[in-house]
Amino acid sequence: MSTAMKDKIVFITGASAGIGAATAMEFARHGARLLLCARRLERLQSMEAELREAGAADVLPVALDVRYPGAVERVWRDLPEPWRAVDVLVNNAGLSRGLSKFYLDDPENWEEMIDTNVKGLLYVTRAVVPGMVERDRGHIINLGSIAGHMAYANGSVYCATKAAERFITDGLRIDLNGSAIRVTTVDPGMVQTEFSKVRFRGDEERAAKTYQNVEPLQPEDIADVIVWAATRPRHVDIQSVVLTPTAQANPFVLTRRS
Repeated sequence: MSTAMKDKIVFITGASAGIGAATAMEFARHGARLLLCARRLERLQSMEAELREAGAADVLPVALDVRYPGAVERVWRDLPEPWRAVDVLVNNAGLSRGLSKFYLDDPENWEEMIDTNVKGLLYVTRAVVPGMVERDRGHIINLGSIAGHMAYANGSVYCATKAAERFITDGLRIDLNGSAIRVTTVDPGMVQTEFSKVRFRGDEERAAKTYQNVEPLQPEDIADVIVWAATRPRHVDIQSVVLTPTAQANPFVLTRRS
């Protein structure tokens, strides 16, 4: 196993479940120091012992809702100084709400998706990147989606937030060109997480139908790609990775087998 991440500080947002939790575990196996943020602090705290056992050099769980710039600023300001020297930032916090036609949708759904998926990413990145520039090292890895490449029915605002993530990532890479900082977007297709349960506000039966008769990606598949990108030689920047289940060609073409 690569030692490239040993004792490196990895800051993961939305780390309490799904892709974020799997990514924390994969970086733990590489000996990283984990700065884990999520709204559900108790979930982060319950993960800590297992992460240390897996090999994490240190773990710092912090409650944070990325939608609020004041909260981001406060968490960043109050961090112990050594933890502010972030080597890898994984902007994973994100969600989808609802699945209905744009003109019938609840504007509160839009607010939550835009505040989390776009503005939250901006607030956290703005806090972390100046230090990376000062140290002339670091890697920002943003979680996108195939929805950011191609809109689908009843998901226009979610798709728009992921398209925004893709263009923010590309623009940031341009702004950082000439430094040693790398910028990556990882854009998965169907992944079996709490995503659909959150989208349908806890309707587990409806969420389960999303993955019926198909083998979706698992959070560990995405974590594997994130850590792979982070452990390439420093002169190599994996700009973007798009990955889907074998059964999925794009948001519209998915083969379900009975």
